[in-house]
Amino acid sequence: MSLTVRSVATGLALGFSLYFVARGMWWIEQPLVPPLLLGALALYLGIMVTATLVDDDGQRRMPLWVTIAVVAVAVAIPTMVSLAFTPVSRLAPFATWYIGGVGLLGVVCVVRRRPICGWAVLLSLIVSSMAWMGPGNALRLGLVGSVVWMVVAQLLVWMWARAVRDTERLAGIQQQVSSWHAAQQVRQRERRRRVQYALAVAGPVLSRVVTTGGALDEQERMQARLAEGQLRDELRGGDLLNDEVRLAIDAVRRSGGTVTVLDEGGLEGVPEQRRAQIRDELAAALHGAGSLRVIIRAARHPQTALTVVGRAGGGAYADDDAVELWLEIARDAASDTHD
Repeated sequence: MSLTVRSVATGLALGFSLYFVARGMWWIEQPLVPPLLLGALALYLGIMVTATLVDDDGQRRMPLWVTIAVVAVAVAIPTMVSLAFTPVSRLAPFATWYIGGVGLLGVVCVVRRRPICGWAVLLSLIVSSMAWMGPGNALRLGLVGSVVWMVVAQLLVWMWARAVRDTERLAGIQQQVSSWHAAQQVRQRERRRRVQYALAVAGPVLSRVVTTGGALDEQERMQARLAEGQLRDELRGGDLLNDEVRLAIDAVRRSGGTVTVLDEGGLEGVPEQRRAQIRDELAAALHGAGSLRVIIRAARHPQTALTVVGRAGGGAYADDDAVELWLEIARDAASDTHD
């Protein structure tokens, strides 16, 4: 409940409480026991102020001790007021104020998220008022109104709680949509950056191929092979590439080796700081690799982010190629495995 809504509800509750207290004090006939009546009025006003203003450690819920006190006061007040007057005067407005007053106390309990207490207060009011003035008189003099107040209050609290839950759920959905939209924007920027990089790498080579009609010298052929490999890396490398990794891959290829990069989602769900560490570890491993064929694969695995395999043979795969490098880089920095 917002602060403004609660302030208005508290003001209304205290205002009606003062009205009922004023009704109780405006007696025409002298009470048999005035201190008993005044004590009931003071007790009612005190418990109403406590019930509306005291919070349970800032949770805006009625504390348990206040709940117990409310039920006790709700049981005591009708008896105190009725004993203060003669049987004839018990049906007068200044003697029946407690019907509305105690009913309002039950409404406050419901609003303060103590519905069981609220309905217990109403039940005690029904029993005591009918016992002291009879069922017909109790219903005629305000008991029906107190029951209606309780029902309406309970419905409003239920609807308010549902509205709050729906609002929180919609806020969560909106946050998820915003996060997804931001992630898509990041991916779009990354794709544009990779396309620009690919064009920058392949553009001069393609222009040279067109100009010479495919008649390239050995150096140009090397540049074409490197450009073709870089294009494949950008298309299949995904999140594995940064500038250091690209330089390390280029160095392996210039030394006569082949490098295959396959990102199959191995870094999904890994924090960005850890991703940067994984790329740095990959670049360091490639700088120290002397293998003719290097396969870098980031498969979906609960523990391993990516695997680097270096084999002695070049070209097509062969069963007799010796494994010279085996590196598993874990998703968690504390679990890396090297061979």
